[in-house]
Amino acid sequence: MPKPESFPIETIFVPTKLKKTLKPETVAEIAESMLDIGQQEPISVRLDGDRLVLVEGLHRLEACKALGETTILGVVVPAELAQPKPLLAERPEVEAERIKMARLKQLRLEKEAAEASTAASRSVNATQATRSYQAKGVRDNPKASPGRTAKSAPKTLSDWITQQKGSGGRY
Repeated sequence: MPKPESFPIETIFVPTKLKKTLKPETVAEIAESMLDIGQQEPISVRLDGDRLVLVEGLHRLEACKALGETTILGVVVPAELAQPKPLLAERPEVEAERIKMARLKQLRLEKEAAEASTAASRSVNATQATRSYQAKGVRDNPKASPGRTAKSAPKTLSDWITQQKGSGGRY
C-alpha cells in the first residue's frame, strides 16, 4: 500500500455520484472521533490529469472540512484500483456496528448523567441534614436559649428551690 501523504482539501474533487451518499450524522460522528483520536485511516484519491479525484473517504473528508482543517491524509491509488466498491455505509455489518457504538455512547452518557444526578442529590441531602441538625440543636438545647423552654435547668440552688416550690414539688 502506498505511503499516506498530506493533500490540500480544496484540491480534491468529489464526484457528484459520491456526494449523493453523504450522511451528515456520519460526518458528525467522524468529526467527534477525529477530535478525540485524530484521523486513523487515510482517504483514497486518484490522479485525473492534474487534479485529484476522491475515490474513498467522503465522510472523513467532510469531517476534516467541518473541523476547519486545510489538509487531509490520503493515498494515491492507480485508476484500475479506483473502481467503485460497495461503500462501507452500505454494508449491513458496518451499519450494525455503527448502531451498536451509538447505543454504547448513549448508555455511557446516561450513566454519567445518573451519577451526576446522584452526586447532586447527595449534596442537597447533606446540606439539608446539616441545616435541620443545626436548627434542631438550637431549639432543643435549653442552654442555647435560656428561659424559652418549659423547664429550664436551674443554675443555682436557690433557683432549684424556687422551681420546686412553683411546681408543687418537695425539697
